Amino acid sequence: MPAHQTQLDFSNEKKEEIVPKQVMEHISELRRQVHYHDKLYYDDAMPEISDRDYDHLYRKLVELEKKYPTLIATDSPTQRVKERAEGFQSAPHLVPMQSLENTYSEEEVRDFIKRLEKLLPSEELLLTLEPKIDGVAISLLYENGKLIRGLTRGDGAMGDDVTRNIKTISGIPHQLHGNVPKLLEVRGEVYLSKKIFTQLNEERDEAGLPAFANPRNAAAGSLKQLDPAVVKERQLSAIFYGSGAYEGPEIKTQLEVIDALKKWGLPTHETTWEASTSEEALQAICELGKIRHDYVFETDGAVLKVNSLTQQSRVGSTSKAPRWAIAFKYEPEQAETRLLDITVQVGRTGILTPVAELEPVTVAGSRVARATLHNEEEILRKDLRIGDHVMIEKAGEVIPAVVGVLKEKRTGHERHFKMPEHCPACQAAVIKKEGEVAIRCSNIQCPAQLERQIEYFASRRAMDIAGLGEAVVAQLTEARLLKSVGDLYQLRAEQLLPLERMGEKSVENLLRSIDESRTRPLWRLLAALGIPHVGVTAARTLAEHFHTIERLQAATIEELLAIEEVGEIMAKSIYEWLREPRSIVLLNQLKKAGVHFGEEDRSSFSADGPLRGTTWVLTGTLSQPRDDIAELIRQAGGKVSSSVSAKTTYLLAGEEAGSKLERAKKLKVQVVNEAEFRKIIN
Repeated sequence: MPAHQTQLDFSNEKKEEIVPKQVMEHISELRRQVHYHDKLYYDDAMPEISDRDYDHLYRKLVELEKKYPTLIATDSPTQRVKERAEGFQSAPHLVPMQSLENTYSEEEVRDFIKRLEKLLPSEELLLTLEPKIDGVAISLLYENGKLIRGLTRGDGAMGDDVTRNIKTISGIPHQLHGNVPKLLEVRGEVYLSKKIFTQLNEERDEAGLPAFANPRNAAAGSLKQLDPAVVKERQLSAIFYGSGAYEGPEIKTQLEVIDALKKWGLPTHETTWEASTSEEALQAICELGKIRHDYVFETDGAVLKVNSLTQQSRVGSTSKAPRWAIAFKYEPEQAETRLLDITVQVGRTGILTPVAELEPVTVAGSRVARATLHNEEEILRKDLRIGDHVMIEKAGEVIPAVVGVLKEKRTGHERHFKMPEHCPACQAAVIKKEGEVAIRCSNIQCPAQLERQIEYFASRRAMDIAGLGEAVVAQLTEARLLKSVGDLYQLRAEQLLPLERMGEKSVENLLRSIDESRTRPLWRLLAALGIPHVGVTAARTLAEHFHTIERLQAATIEELLAIEEVGEIMAKSIYEWLREPRSIVLLNQLKKAGVHFGEEDRSSFSADGPLRGTTWVLTGTLSQPRDDIAELIRQAGGKVSSSVSAKTTYLLAGEEAGSKLERAKKLKVQVVNEAEFRKIIN
């Protein structure tokens, strides 16, 4: 949902002396609704309506205020961009940070270009087109190439100072390189990749927190965190596309702006289009529409800009928006289907999650039959009933979501849903903690919780135990062979052979994989334990700092907080989890079973390895899983990053290497193939 910027010009409008009461009431109600949805969108990062529905409300308010200008108030949402977030200091933009007008139709694109042709008569007009990232607008200030400050858009004149959080984002250089300008106020978007968005929502579901509606809201919720360590854990990214204040080498066009930003080491769009007519612009919008789902970030539209900066200056701006640019918003990909049932899943922390069982339907190129409903409050808010005709949309083109109900199609046979009062897996009573929307199973021995815990423990991001999939884990818990995660290391072949689909070879492979997991590096164990707020990145940090479980157990909260990447929430969570009786019992089980607790952990003692001081990025198809190769790099003293930047030392490129290879070449990063990598590491 964009910050809007319609300029109201009433010079030729007839002033109404008498305003009907119902009009005043309608305007008042529209303002209340827009204010309400602004707060949900900007401050809470939890919108209830789509961008299109919001724009409809906003435009209706603009139309009424234009018709009855005497009713315009300074606190109307049409007169400002947005409120600033709480908890941050504000600072001024050197040049006001405007938003873009939105359009949803081809005709409005043609009208935009016609207006430009009138404003620039007899002049050659060239437009650029870039993907519009559905992220959070930011402005960074560089002086002589050094990052000084990072601000959100705020109200356009003043923004929230999020410098500490900005500095945790991989890919944003703290120092530009090359022939840097004396002063650069660069504009861009902070975003969350679709992959990280999916992982984040899974973690929030497990923690009993409401899921983010889309990657944009997740990025906004992350950037406004008061703890930079939490921001770093979220793995945000950024792309830059323009500037505000600038003192440096002459730049004449938008295309030259993008090229200069790349040379200075800032991440930019890899693809732009050019157009000089309405038809060429619409063709470019169509081409982008065909490939936009291939980007790692969510793309909700296309941005058209006048290429010449001189022409941009002459065309000028309204009080809120440039006249030389416009954003075309694509229609969200939705499909209608029926809600056949609502089932309830039990997660590894005991949280009960309602799931929509749908009549299968194709959305954004894939078949959808299920969608998480997150919690009972969301079901009530959307007034979902079993048997309803519903609209399905892929949030972030990744996660299926029920976005609306077609109430006009109700027959009266639809059924209300109510969360169970007892756990569907073990029949224990459910509880609701104060301050949470989640409902939990009260039984710490719940078999469903145990199954999810084991699946998580064995997953590739944790202990990487092959063969322990959902079906096998269910068999083992049902047969009472596993009563805790630690029981994995007590399994014997004679216990497994009688189970369904467990032949001698399968049993041999499973037991071998379990045995091999005893020697996994410490960070994998820390990730597998399921400590709240500790993901893979934090697990690596803890392993590199403490080297053993015992040292971590002995750490105080103050010692944990001394680690740059660990904030108060994470430190308290780690400290408390390690002292829970259940945790102590589990750790004792694992220790007795011979699971590696950090002694002789190569990845923790890599300071003198052959790759020390180097940063690697992996791309393309390699002979081993990327996680395995990344671990080899870390064990040899190197660091692994997800994005290519000026700080990257090597790009390891396999077959079918994509955009990272092109970016590495542009930044003159050394590219090596796998054979060369093996030679370097050995």
